[in-house]
Amino acid sequence: MAKICVIGSSSMDLVVTSSKRPSAGETVLGDSFATVPGGKGANQAVAAARLGAEVTMIGCIGDDYYGKAMMDNFKSNGILINYVEPVTGVESGTAHIILAEGDNSIIVVKGANDHVTPAFVEKALDTIRTADMVLIQQEIPEDTVSYVSDICREFNVPMLLNPAPARPISNSIIENASYLTPNEHECSVLFTGMSTTEALRKYPNKLFITEGSNGVRFYDGEQEVLVPAYKVNAIDTTGAGDTFNAAFAVALAEGKSLQDSVKFGNRAASLSVTKFGAQGGMPTRAEVEESL
Repeated sequence: MAKICVIGSSSMDLVVTSSKRPSAGETVLGDSFATVPGGKGANQAVAAARLGAEVTMIGCIGDDYYGKAMMDNFKSNGILINYVEPVTGVESGTAHIILAEGDNSIIVVKGANDHVTPAFVEKALDTIRTADMVLIQQEIPEDTVSYVSDICREFNVPMLLNPAPARPISNSIIENASYLTPNEHECSVLFTGMSTTEALRKYPNKLFITEGSNGVRFYDGEQEVLVPAYKVNAIDTTGAGDTFNAAFAVALAEGKSLQDSVKFGNRAASLSVTKFGAQGGMPTRAEVEESL
């Protein structure tokens, strides 16, 4: 069983579905509303746990109703929560999601996730040092991502950085990371002035660019490789990227090859979009293996 340490955000997703996306100043009628657990860190933790990994979550929640609901959700998914703590007087993170016209738009309010500081993460050093893979994203402070990257480099722990949401990051974080998984937009923010091909060639077997329904592209040291996505009837694309990252991390931690790990991630992501909710469609290990 792979030991995955997820350091990142937890939030409650407030999801509206509508046949039409409102323009500025416009009001439209929605079709439905739901409140479901989310946050990139929590999503990736849940996805990895369902795929059979032993998952430790490191993060902060608010001391409110949403925080309690998120803690219950971690427990129900078998995630270790020794390092998930409520922050007194602070609201939980929330994500406000509109599902319309076959895609999603999201506004994230970070709330307690801003309290995932280097000092907070330091409490979990022993867990980080013994992990098979550390999985981290960018809905927490940048200095925390930098601190974790230094720790992983020092103790030779593989770190997968999902650089979302997009923001420029230091060269030291990029160099310290074992794997980077931006989408095409995030890649353009990370590597300003570089073409996709130039970025891939600079970071062979390290930079994996997710291209949605097209698949995932990387450079293996000799040529660009596109691992195609699986074609499905998408119901809700929210959380697809998180599912890919978790599955990719689990496969790598288990010693699968890069190409097989990407394929495993693609398959898990394709299954995740066939149901509603960021976590609602995240598949089990058996479901992924059967579909492969």
